Amino acid sequence: MTAALAMMTIGGFGMFACVVALLPVATEFGLTRAEASLPYTLFTIGFGAGGIAYGWAVTRYGAATITFIAGLIYGGGFLLASSAQSFWVYAFAFGVPIGLLGASATFSPLVADISFWFEKRRGFAIGIVISGNYIAGAIWPPIVQALIDGVGWRNALALVGCFCLATMPPLALMLRRRPKALIEEAADSVGAAPARPLGLDKNALQGVLCCAGIACCIAMSMPQVHIVAFCADLGLGAVHGANMLAIMMGAGVASRLISGWISDKIGGYRTLVLGSFLQMATLFLFLPFDTLTPLYVVSFLFGLSQGGIVPSYAMIVRGAFPAKDAGWRIGMVMSFTLFGMAIGGWMSGYAYDLTGSYDAAVFNGIGWNVLNLVIATWLLFRARRAFRAMGTPAVPA
Repeated sequence: MTAALAMMTIGGFGMFACVVALLPVATEFGLTRAEASLPYTLFTIGFGAGGIAYGWAVTRYGAATITFIAGLIYGGGFLLASSAQSFWVYAFAFGVPIGLLGASATFSPLVADISFWFEKRRGFAIGIVISGNYIAGAIWPPIVQALIDGVGWRNALALVGCFCLATMPPLALMLRRRPKALIEEAADSVGAAPARPLGLDKNALQGVLCCAGIACCIAMSMPQVHIVAFCADLGLGAVHGANMLAIMMGAGVASRLISGWISDKIGGYRTLVLGSFLQMATLFLFLPFDTLTPLYVVSFLFGLSQGGIVPSYAMIVRGAFPAKDAGWRIGMVMSFTLFGMAIGGWMSGYAYDLTGSYDAAVFNGIGWNVLNLVIATWLLFRARRAFRAMGTPAVPA
């Protein structure tokens, strides 16, 4: 578990290095802000798409093999980006070796893999590992910024690449002990997955979960992507916005641990409904407050409310589908949450451009959150009906 957590935390370097290096890269290559944002877009798309393929591979070849190979590609991608003499080479480096082939192996495949190790405490274990990307958001941006300020963006990315090459392969080897029989044992211990989970076709349920993943993360993206600009527009200063983002991410770590513990008690379906409702409630709080202290409090509350939503999907998938399919199905749902973050960040900016205010962006997020809550509640009711039909009085945790 420790190795998986460390691997996911290091895998977060790509996203935040790309964001922090945006301005110096734009200056060197003479880019507009939209052009300079392209590497982040390519990284996000690659990060999401690669998780599906790596999720399929993790159940067949094990986490050690895929993370060892991905770690070498990931570190090499930073070295390529650091030496790029063309912006398109730089953008390619973040999209393909860093995002698609590298960082994507450190998210959903590790969530799927850790789920095979635990039964009674599966939710808490998933919460620990998946908190790595929030830990990355709390620690890597200031480190990368300090490196860029000290040695320039090229040397900073080269140092990041060397660090990844030195740390990720040894961490991958720590994951090699998972025997192939563990997947079969996990499948036996869970029991045969129903042919029609919740009374639905398997692919239909998969599609519903993917829609829920997009909806919740479109809502989630508004504060995470735009809180710095939001504070700047209010005259509070970008520094306070960055601090609020750090607090939000730090609270998200606690949220994922707490929600993991809760999901072991009440199950993934109820945890998803709870997290969706709390996220929607805290989104409303961004509307009436425009002063410093209340926004710090709201940012903290938002971080506490939303961190448990995404891990709930992994719990639901592991209970509804055969263990042999868990890797790619978890990978697909997690990838759609990333697509939701990418789409939601753009939608919030577009809503602001149309209205000149972030109120429209908040309402847009609330609307998508309502859709997520409706889906989550519908899934819970179907789960109750399915378990009652099997003679179980309630949805087991």
